[in-house]
Amino acid sequence: MMPEISLNILDVAQNSVKAGASLVTLECLIDTKADTLTVIIDDDGCGMSKEQVEAVTDPFFTTRTTRKVGLGVPFFKMAAESTGGSFEILSEQGKGTKVTSVFVLSSIDRMPLGDMVSTVHMLITQNGKMDLVYRYNVDGTEFMLDTREMRAVLGDDVSFMEPEVSEYIREYLKENTAEVNNGQEF
Repeated sequence: MMPEISLNILDVAQNSVKAGASLVTLECLIDTKADTLTVIIDDDGCGMSKEQVEAVTDPFFTTRTTRKVGLGVPFFKMAAESTGGSFEILSEQGKGTKVTSVFVLSSIDRMPLGDMVSTVHMLITQNGKMDLVYRYNVDGTEFMLDTREMRAVLGDDVSFMEPEVSEYIREYLKENTAEVNNGQEF
């Protein structure tokens, strides 16, 4: 199992990249009153058949040809369910996939959320033309980052990997996450 939720998110979101998604929506929703941390990863990639959806939580099922096991989704499911939370995956071929993981925030078995700034930064800067909408919400206070809006300002010929752009994205994520967290660690 991975030591923090953000690494599970990165691993599962990379499936969206491999599925040819042009848009991925990533939501991290923390509700301390409801005692939940909900992660939603929704993409417009190639989707999966009903049989693939049923098999994807089996660690011995993978569509990869480079190895015989696929642990990302099974670990993500196990991480959520071990806290008393839930896991759901919905997918339709040709339309995309939506993964929802709910963690019990106060569970002793919940690993820390981890470094979401680096996770989101990596998803944005390392995946070319894929767009990402990131929503981070703690008890109703939130911020969003939409790479489509950034592309509209920068133009299509400016890469998110450009050092100045990459650093701006990292600082934007860092400052807004700190503001929304209001001194709390998750």
